[in-house]
Amino acid sequence: MGAGHVENRPTVADGIRLGLRALVYAVLGGAALIAVVTVVSVLGPLAALDLYTPPVAAWWTVFTAIAVQGVPFLLLGTVVSAAIGAFVPQRVLTRLLPRREALAVPVAGAAGVVLPGCECASVPVAGSLMRRGVAPAAALAFLLSAPAINPVVLVSTSIAFPGQPAMVLGRLAASLGTAVVMGWLWARFGRAEWLRLPQRATGHEPGGGIRAFVAGLQHDFLHAGGFLVVGAAAAATFAVTVPRSVLDVFTGSPWLSVLLLALLAVVLCVCSEADAFVAASLSGFSPTARLAFMVVGPMVDLKLLALQAGTFGRGFAVRFSAATWVVAVGSSVLTGWWLL
Repeated sequence: MGAGHVENRPTVADGIRLGLRALVYAVLGGAALIAVVTVVSVLGPLAALDLYTPPVAAWWTVFTAIAVQGVPFLLLGTVVSAAIGAFVPQRVLTRLLPRREALAVPVAGAAGVVLPGCECASVPVAGSLMRRGVAPAAALAFLLSAPAINPVVLVSTSIAFPGQPAMVLGRLAASLGTAVVMGWLWARFGRAEWLRLPQRATGHEPGGGIRAFVAGLQHDFLHAGGFLVVGAAAAATFAVTVPRSVLDVFTGSPWLSVLLLALLAVVLCVCSEADAFVAASLSGFSPTARLAFMVVGPMVDLKLLALQAGTFGRGFAVRFSAATWVVAVGSSVLTGWWLL
């Protein structure tokens, strides 16, 4: 080893600095939250004099219920996702998958139960799997299943729909079925020229230790939290502003209600750890329609379309997302007819 070589290994001082930085973030975040609550508590009664009407009260109630219920599961989901991205070696999946592509697809899909990830992390992780020799069909099955059937998502669904275990089982069956079918469809009909394999690592590459964990947690929670707030606001606005006569047109038809909520899931971009609470708030729709909302959302939405286009190419993203939407809706309808 040359005299000028300096090893770049993490030291105790680095760990202390990282811990202090996390503590500062926590203190600043808590102070900001206290400040916001204080301002709202002071100005709220004044604003209520002008704004407090039944529609505004209903909007605020729905928005608060969705956001407050969803945030703990969002935080837990991003912690799990960041921990897996930072500490679980990529070879865990590559060693578990069978060599035969047809068998690797359902195994990779089922791995989403034990190796969860948020929607944002699943795209670069799938790209990493492909670079390491995993069949694209299996990697794509994992991409779809990981954010849709992980334990955090299933627990949040059970809390959002208390006393309705069929809804949890239906979400698991429809989501896993969609992931496996899409993997098999790609294995049978996919073309290599449609898929642009990523050439370099991304921020969600597994491995990297505590620094990668902190960075991944910050990115995922802030990114997904923003979409949760937008989704909660959109759901509350939808519930308050859309006239009942318009909803009756859709809720009166099982097919139209399913298609409407499946399209709404694409636009709202709600994180999978919290979308069950949004679905539960749409009480005017049938259980099958709300199931379609929860199945489609983690697999096809606008932010995922952008991520897939940037990672695998625009042509792939358009073809794959369109086919996934059709399969997810069909799987939801079949599962709803069977269970709900």
